[in-house]
Amino acid sequence: MKKEVGEELDYLKRTRLWFMNAVERINEGDKPLEKGLVQFLLNPFRQVIVKFPVYMDNGLLKVFTGYMVQHSNVYEPTKGGIRYAPDLSLDLVTALAFDMTLKCSVANLPYGGSKGGVVCDPREMSRAELDRLTRRYAYEILPLIGPDSNVPAPDLGTGSREMGIIYDTYAMFNPGAPYASAVVTGKPLSLGGSEGRMEATARGGTHILEEAVGKRQTNGLNSLEGATVVVQGFGKVGFNIADILYKEYGCKIIGIADSKGGIYSPKGLVPNDVLDFKNSEKNTGNSVVGYKGLEKLSQEQILTRSCDLLVPAAYETQITSKFAKDIKAKAILELANGSTTDLADKILLSKGVYVLPDILSNTGGVTVSYFEWLQNKAGERWELEEVNKKLRKRMTNSYENVLEVAEDYEAPLREAAHIFAISRLAQVISDRGIFP
Repeated sequence: MKKEVGEELDYLKRTRLWFMNAVERINEGDKPLEKGLVQFLLNPFRQVIVKFPVYMDNGLLKVFTGYMVQHSNVYEPTKGGIRYAPDLSLDLVTALAFDMTLKCSVANLPYGGSKGGVVCDPREMSRAELDRLTRRYAYEILPLIGPDSNVPAPDLGTGSREMGIIYDTYAMFNPGAPYASAVVTGKPLSLGGSEGRMEATARGGTHILEEAVGKRQTNGLNSLEGATVVVQGFGKVGFNIADILYKEYGCKIIGIADSKGGIYSPKGLVPNDVLDFKNSEKNTGNSVVGYKGLEKLSQEQILTRSCDLLVPAAYETQITSKFAKDIKAKAILELANGSTTDLADKILLSKGVYVLPDILSNTGGVTVSYFEWLQNKAGERWELEEVNKKLRKRMTNSYENVLEVAEDYEAPLREAAHIFAISRLAQVISDRGIFP
């Protein structure tokens, strides 16, 4: 991907850039941050690389690379997802862990950020191979995880099954350990998982969107009823956001894309029907492409379609300056981590596009993970209605907190979210003190 002048495509460098920009704004005030404190918040306190063997179905042994990065122990435990992806790297995992620290701070959760994962392509592996890989990876990171030290969760390429295996592996090596089920979140309901966790990231995003639209701040998008929506990414988060907006808010889903291409229909798409097509046995490509014979669109064509709301729900660095200048959406709800580059963000801001940034908008998942952790610790199980009610309240409070900072600093929401997160972390450090 070509890098334009003034554009940072590297996710880790971009995360640090946005962090430092927010620090500069804070330092313009009467309570500047110490340089040492900034460095402490900027860097992860632990990065681990593991190499481990797994027998494949063909009987051959294959060595995999796994990572675990814990970014901040200002709060403990640390919290973050486990990702299985062929392009995973230490830098990417570090960036995701950094983002988790900021997101947890924005969401007012008592967690530091972490992230883990394995370099593999789960789409090319059998269920048995993934199970063996997950159990061995869990064994390799056992010294790093625990209900009060580091609590993983699902991310791209993983789900409740993998979390169940990690929990079981931890429990087997820690018989009688208290609150063992709290070692991971996003588990199956039968193992102590929480109601509402599967759709939490998407549902949390709708609460942020609802608040913004209700305050008439979304560039002319003043109602969700009948609003046209394009969703880029059709995994767990992408499907759920499309389904919730369609069923509960009366939105018209006119565009959907996955990694293999996109489809568009001005008449609207039914998310469940598209998902059924994607998952059908006849669909060997396992893609939305080909649905009802609709023309295949490129990622650029999907991102730049005229719509009221664009929802990036796929991978990092999808909205670059190349696409930003042609984006016609009134608002963008970032449910993917790091979807927008710094230069693209400036272009969108100059065009008046209202961007609801990732470290605010996609905190619903970690928030309900927090609820699951609390339930496991207390030996309780909350009803879905209670989970959703608590989620709405927390997401609404987060938006109000960030909006207040945005107004005080006359800053866009992304910068305001970073300022709020960093200020809160700095206050916690001040309150705790530095050992010894």
